[in-house]
Amino acid sequence: MDIKTYKIFLHLSESLHFSRTSDAFHMSPSTLSRHIKQLEDDLGYCLLTRDNRSVSLTREGQLFQNYCRESLAHWQVFKRSIEDQNTQLTGEISLYCSVTASYSFLYDILSQFRGLHPKIEMKLHTGDPAPALTRVLEKHEDIAIAARPANVPANLVFKRIAISPLVFIAPNGALANNAIGISNKHDIQWEKIPMILSEEGLARSRSDQWFKQKGVKPNIYAQVSGNEAIVSMVSLGFGIGVVPKIVLDNSPLASKITILDIQPELEAFDVGFFTLRKNLNNPIVKAFWEQIGVH
Repeated sequence: MDIKTYKIFLHLSESLHFSRTSDAFHMSPSTLSRHIKQLEDDLGYCLLTRDNRSVSLTREGQLFQNYCRESLAHWQVFKRSIEDQNTQLTGEISLYCSVTASYSFLYDILSQFRGLHPKIEMKLHTGDPAPALTRVLEKHEDIAIAARPANVPANLVFKRIAISPLVFIAPNGALANNAIGISNKHDIQWEKIPMILSEEGLARSRSDQWFKQKGVKPNIYAQVSGNEAIVSMVSLGFGIGVVPKIVLDNSPLASKITILDIQPELEAFDVGFFTLRKNLNNPIVKAFWEQIGVH
């Protein structure tokens, strides 16, 4: 196994999509499948479970994902450690993201960056993801993590770190479901079901578009700032919500939530970092931008 192997598996473990990973590494899906099969044979464990519709990590796959991240981090630190140490960058960089994004993506990236550039001060601000791009455009932040909209402003650049499905969620349990009127999950009366949606942002616009295509006027029970709050309200049985799956994956309330199999599916979130194009002329921002390339 080598560094490229770690990068390939890490990309696949985050995208959970063979075609996207094969495109990223310029190989055919069949070649990628053989590559993963050889890796599983070498390790002696199944790392991924896959069927015609989905790909997911096994417990061993999750452990190996962490191993790959740590190995790549050590590799980057080692490479930089043998380079010229007389040009240490100094200054500060500001980042904005949701709470979920902060513990889903930033730990490894910031720890690596800190090791490479210990003299740079990092300022992290968390909040509702909806205004993330505006905060960068208005120069309140150097970099933000957000879902990529259909049209990215020309003066912004984007670097992907994950793909997350956008899912309908309901409280777990027949009693809670009956209370909000979804005893039959295959025949949901959307006009009557209480909905808990984001106040604004990409999740809200895609939800609104989905209901419009269905010819349905949703019964909006609450409009909430922050995906974590939506998960909380749904877990308490107030209605059905719409959130990126990555939020649910990292939520302590995940066991109290059911993901509904709703068709057509909402368009997935393409999550990544944004910065102003001209910010890449800043050596500190450029150094951070190059660091996230290992993902």
